[in-house]
Amino acid sequence: MAEAPAGKAKRLDWARLGSYRGVLALAAVFLLGSVFSPRQRDTGENIFLSSGNQANVFFEYSEYGILAAGMTLVILSGGIDLSVGSVLGLSATTFALLTYGLGWSPGAAVLACLLLGLLCGCVNGLIVTGLRLQPFVATLATMVAARGLAKWVTGGVKAQPGAFPWYHVQNGSLPFGEWMTTPLLGRWLQPVTILFLGSIAILALLLRTTRFGRCLYAVGGNEDAARLSGIRTGAVKIAAYTLCGLTAALAGICDACQLTLGDPEAGFTYELDAIAAVVIGGTSLMGGRGGVGLTLLGCLIMAYIAKILSLNGVPEEKRLIAKGVIIVIAVVIQTRRRKS
Repeated sequence: MAEAPAGKAKRLDWARLGSYRGVLALAAVFLLGSVFSPRQRDTGENIFLSSGNQANVFFEYSEYGILAAGMTLVILSGGIDLSVGSVLGLSATTFALLTYGLGWSPGAAVLACLLLGLLCGCVNGLIVTGLRLQPFVATLATMVAARGLAKWVTGGVKAQPGAFPWYHVQNGSLPFGEWMTTPLLGRWLQPVTILFLGSIAILALLLRTTRFGRCLYAVGGNEDAARLSGIRTGAVKIAAYTLCGLTAALAGICDACQLTLGDPEAGFTYELDAIAAVVIGGTSLMGGRGGVGLTLLGCLIMAYIAKILSLNGVPEEKRLIAKGVIIVIAVVIQTRRRKS
């Protein structure tokens, strides 16, 4: 039997490796964290491998992970959403204003913020599809507008107990906020972390089992072909942006609960971390290839790298440089994969 050409064999090996690239990268990062972790002075325990540290990794990256889950849908459609960080800030300030300021129940405030996120995402989708603006330009405009709206609704200050004499809550915090950040299952997972993992699971199921998921991949892969096959490409894109806005609002609620206030500046540059997690996980920026499961891998890779650098006392400026290098490497790997 004739042997395959060497070049073809290499391409096949690269393609086979690509299916497991995210898992291998996560395993490598986890191994590095285990090896280079400092140890407890009294017990000698490896700090990185401790159950408390693992729980903190998930908890600390939950907001970014929720954003990244929604961002995956938009990127799969061939778009981008730069407004999610601002929508997070708007939702956080709205939640705090409604609960601390106006005395709304947490349930009503959560519902209002989620509807607000849906509206923001829908507006993005309508601008992109209706006005036919480039997603970068359209969401850049809504990013600025949402940030300005967040500052306007709170009078330019943080929405927190006692911010103004007329606030319903003058001291203390909400029991709902404390519950959201308190470990529940085996004193390991906080509700915020559960929302992160739940968002990943629900959106992954949506992509795998529904017609919307199949249409989303088709639109991102070749929009013209999808349109000719009868897919309502505009509706699919609007739905993707709307769901992205919903996850941004959910992340904003989590932010307000963790900080016990609503900061109009909350979520600043978070959209960059969300995009980075999606790309590092393996979802193509060109659209049509990837998934929310890969985004989970990207989130964990980013979170573990950040934790490793933090445990070893690496200054913030060097952490940012490392993050930039990692993003470049991830994009280069994607480009090589497309050419293989």
